[in-house]
Amino acid sequence: MTITTTASTAERIRALAAEHDAVILAHNYQVPEVQDIADHVGDSLGLSRLAATADASTIVFCGVHFMAETAKLLSPEKRVLIPDETAGCSLADSITADQLREWKAEHPGAVVVSYVNTTAAVKAETDICCTSSNAVEVIRSIPADREILFCPDQFLGAHVRRMTGRDNIHVWLGECHVHAGISPENLIGAVDANPEAELYVHPECGCSTSALWLDSRGDLPEGRTTITSTQGMLDAARETTADTVLVATEVGMLHQLRQVNSHTTFEAVNPQAACPYMKQITLDKVLASLEHGRDEVTVDPTTAAKARRSVERMVEIGTPGGGE
Repeated sequence: MTITTTASTAERIRALAAEHDAVILAHNYQVPEVQDIADHVGDSLGLSRLAATADASTIVFCGVHFMAETAKLLSPEKRVLIPDETAGCSLADSITADQLREWKAEHPGAVVVSYVNTTAAVKAETDICCTSSNAVEVIRSIPADREILFCPDQFLGAHVRRMTGRDNIHVWLGECHVHAGISPENLIGAVDANPEAELYVHPECGCSTSALWLDSRGDLPEGRTTITSTQGMLDAARETTADTVLVATEVGMLHQLRQVNSHTTFEAVNPQAACPYMKQITLDKVLASLEHGRDEVTVDPTTAAKARRSVERMVEIGTPGGGE
């Protein structure tokens, strides 16, 4: 039996992508070798918007299923493939369209704001989508007297409440199990071991409130704590001159941070914060997807039209920024 090396697999993937007029997109949380063979690496919404403007007729989305769905929403005429259709998301799965409809019935007249990390069916029941970097802006665009249902991430919802000062925001108690597992104890331990380091914290993290508390108490170097999206982390990494940056998000992000800044040491606040769904995508599965046209992602046209509108409303408010 011939063992295919990583190098030869990557070469075959690139050849097949050209043959099938495909663009390969990889999320920041993918394994490094998948990031390295992609045409573009980034957050889910940014990649989906990029795919919509690409000349390629096929999109191979190396990420989790809701991300590939979003790409299909924004590129309905293109074929969208995901190398493993079973790659799900604990956050997206924390609310269903039926649950959202029931919640809406309990709060008639409320504006539904859903994080882009949701299924197309949930987006179809949503008034306005948001990203982790523009959630505050989206909320501020809604009249102050309007009740808001924010889903599904409870930590991002708490961050939005804190930043806007609004008390009429109801927050769904969903979470990304990986980000929720980055605990205040992880954060405090990392900061104690690296007192001069800068700190990047994703607002989905269970430690995001602790980061603000430590910063306000003076336990972190002044001005060195940044709570932001993955794209915001990349932007900050390009500019930083710090010797060390502690990073509170899924560990796949470290690869991109190190790519844009080789002079700074980037360390995970919790080195075990790896998403098993993201890691389901391998080079062999990307190769099989291109060879056999699997797994194709489709969205019911009626659902897609409604879901697309909730994303378009977000774009109308302003630049969407990072997807997550």
